[in-house]
Amino acid sequence: MRGNVVDLAVAVVIGAAFSGVINSFVEDIINPIIGLIGGQDFSQLSITLKEADPAAGEDGVFLRYGNLISAIINFVLVAAAIFFLVVKPLNMLAERRRRGEEPADDTPAPSDEAVLLTEIRDLLQRQA
Repeated sequence: MRGNVVDLAVAVVIGAAFSGVINSFVEDIINPIIGLIGGQDFSQLSITLKEADPAAGEDGVFLRYGNLISAIINFVLVAAAIFFLVVKPLNMLAERRRRGEEPADDTPAPSDEAVLLTEIRDLLQRQA
């Protein structure tokens, strides 16, 4: 919450690892379930732009929108997990701190030396 570089580095590493878990979850669990519902492999959904011509040695051109949908599902799951596991608890913690503690005056009391120097300054100003 204070912007430490180490905290940020840890968050990036954990986020990357968590992203791998979510990618596996979507590819291995969500896509096959959607494929069963739709009757085809979800990740292979595509639109054919140009048919393959084996005689000319040309490959077909496809827009694979199934992979895009998988990436969108990955993003939504990662964003939801970060929101509910990180952002929401930190906001609740900050709210509890605000309710439980009034902002205190953070200025420390002046030291004895500072008080004496202030008095000397005031005396010199009166004499001048």
